[in-house]
Amino acid sequence: MTADATPRRALADKRRGGRGLTIAGVVLLVVGLGALGWSSYDLFWNPLVDPHVAAAEASDLRQAWEVEPAASESGEPARPVPGDAVALLRIPKFGDAFEQPVLAGTDQPTLKKGLGWYDGTAAPGEVGNFAVAGHRGATGPFAPIMDLVAGDQVVVETRDAVYTYELTNNPAEMTVRDTDTWVIQPVPGQPEVRPTEALITLTTCQDLFRSPDRTIAFGKLVDTRSK
Repeated sequence: MTADATPRRALADKRRGGRGLTIAGVVLLVVGLGALGWSSYDLFWNPLVDPHVAAAEASDLRQAWEVEPAASESGEPARPVPGDAVALLRIPKFGDAFEQPVLAGTDQPTLKKGLGWYDGTAAPGEVGNFAVAGHRGATGPFAPIMDLVAGDQVVVETRDAVYTYELTNNPAEMTVRDTDTWVIQPVPGQPEVRPTEALITLTTCQDLFRSPDRTIAFGKLVDTRSK
């Protein structure tokens, strides 16, 4: 072995190590770009709510209102089953074209078709808390929710009436965790208090991407118009 063999071997090992680091770096870069690309696709091009399905739900609901509602054995109107559209929700600040069906339930298949009505919360116009969930993202129905401020209106239409609620907080300033279910209590944050007002709560993701943070809009009923 010549005198310079050891330095040459060390140099070769260093080059191999450098190539290994380069390959690892490229792999991490590709994985990162792939994740970013998928997130971007999910954010901008994969609609959280199918607009055609939402429009069809709204249209079908309006047609259903033209016929007598089905009654239960007790004679009362039948309770909606999960996934059934129960109301139409409009937010004037979002523009004249904004109208979303509100469907019973808040599972993902339901929220793909529009907004979801939390099970066990008050019906539109009732004393208590009418709680509604919706997707945000870049294209979801509640995408512009951060633009809302106290005093903005939320209009909810049912078969028999149109209810106008007025927001009492700025949603951009109200963040909770997804485990904070107190926001949908009859009187939010006061479980021991008997409700005396008709309230509304809108819940959605705080961030454009999925996260455990939720943005909350609270409101109270200010007008009822029979149809």
